[in-house]
This record gives sequence, structure tokens and C-alpha cells, in this order.
Amino acid sequence: MKANRVKFRHLQTFVEVARQKSVAKAADILSVSQPAVTKTIRELEEALGVAVVERDGRGIRLTRYGDVFLRHAGAALTALRQGVDSVSQELFDAAPPVRVGALPTVSTRIMPRAMSMFLKEKTGSRIKIVTGDNAVLLEQLRVGDLDLVVGRLAAPEKMAGFSFEHLYSEQVVFAVRASHPLLAAGTSIFEGFADYPVLMPTRGSIIRPYVEQFLIANGVANLPTQVETVSDAFGRAFVRQSDAIWIISKGVIATDLADGFLAALPIDTSETRGPVGLTIRADATPSLPLTILMQTIRQAAEELVAGA
Repeated sequence: MKANRVKFRHLQTFVEVARQKSVAKAADILSVSQPAVTKTIRELEEALGVAVVERDGRGIRLTRYGDVFLRHAGAALTALRQGVDSVSQELFDAAPPVRVGALPTVSTRIMPRAMSMFLKEKTGSRIKIVTGDNAVLLEQLRVGDLDLVVGRLAAPEKMAGFSFEHLYSEQVVFAVRASHPLLAAGTSIFEGFADYPVLMPTRGSIIRPYVEQFLIANGVANLPTQVETVSDAFGRAFVRQSDAIWIISKGVIATDLADGFLAALPIDTSETRGPVGLTIRADATPSLPLTILMQTIRQAAEELVAGA
């Protein structure tokens, strides 16, 4: 059987090559030589009877067969990790770790409250919370490096193999410093955009399509000064000391708006509303600690909506 010829090292190497989109980078991470990685991928392709990767400029990309196999390979590695974690728990009385990717929109309003409630349950689990671009977090979720992603619902083509649970909806805002000239402008706010730097979400971010459609619909097709960023730390610091306009999900700066450090331009952005929730692999069975964390995230979201 073909399955008997596929070994753990084949899966591990393939998943890392798929994630890095580079044989050289995968080799560095796996601490093996590039020829060894290439040989392992060739062995995998021989075992499967199809090509799983192909050249793409200086890097590589998955073939259609490779894209399909990645879902199963990632799930297999995840199942193995969970099995090892389960045994480790019995042997060393340590609960399995919980690895969460949290987008900036929930990092400030949802996760702190959820974590406070989770820690009171004393599960003993080690928690790893990372932030980053949505595409990066979903790829880490797909290959088993994360157990859960909390944030906006991704585009349909990005959700293959995932399950999404809606918690609440939020919209984009145009944030500025509290004394920004546009807050007192008598003319159209959009006409004044050309006079100020604009911080835009990156092209890989979930809200970028919403923002582009909204701007085009309001007659702003080209922005003369653009900085693309998903860094809330940079955006917050830059806007508070300049006349920049920061286009960002409201949840990221909710505290800044409430404290009066930042202000939202009086623009109706209700059409940019999108669902925020929990994304997990459709074929994954959450561990007990992960299940408890998801419960506390739901409760934190309910409290947020009730207090809005």
C-alpha cells in the first residue's frame, strides 16, 4: 500500500516546505541539508505517484495534488502531536499546551478577559498566544502549529478545511488623533484625505477588501501617501504624534477611543461590518483545555456585546 511507504519524516518535511515555500528555509528549520529535503520530497512523490510541489521562480509552490495532501498531512501531524501530548500528560501530569493565533481586533478586548477566566480553571496547560497577518495564522492553523485562530472570518477560498463559529460583528473605523483638523472640517472628509498620510491594512489582511471597496464607493480611488501595516503598536504611536489617518478595525483601538486618546472620523462605515469568531480545523477534536478556553472566549465576547 502507498500509505505504508509514507513516513513521518516525509510528512514533516513536506509540511515545512509547504509552509516556508522554500526548500532552503525548510532545511534550515529542520536542521538538515537542502539535498536531504529535496530527496525526501522526491521519495514522498514516488510513494504518492504524483508531484506535490513545483518550481515558482526562486521558490516553490504546491501543485493541486500537494494542496489536497497538505490538509491530510497537517491533520496527521496534529493527531500525532496530540497523542504525544496525551501520553506526556499521563506520564508527567502536565496538560497539553494550547496554541492560539489572535488577530489584533480581539487581542485587546477579548483575549485578556478570556485568559483571566481560563487561568482560574487551573487546567495546568501552557498557553501560547501569537499575533500576525491572518494568512500566516491560518497557514499555521492548517499545518497544526496552532490549535485556534480568533478574529475576523476569512474569505471563502481561505476557509477550506476550517470551521468558523461567529461570536459578534464589528466594523472598520478611520481613526485620528483627538485634535485632528478633519474632525472640525466643514468640507467632505474624503476630499481631505489627499492632505494627510493614510495607514492602510496590508494586502493580505482580512479587512483590506472591505476598505478598498468602501473607499472606491466614496470616490477615493487613489491615496497619495500610504503606509501598509498590521502593527497596532506602530499605528497607535504614529497616529497620536502626527496627522495620519489610520484605517483599522474598531476593536483594535476601542480602548483608545473610549479614553479619548484617539477619535473616529464621523464616517458611516457600517457597510464594512464583518463577523468575528473562532476558527479551528474542521477535522480536529479540541483538547479539554482548548475547549475550556473557547468557552471563556465565548463568554468574554458575550460580555462585550452586552456592554456595547
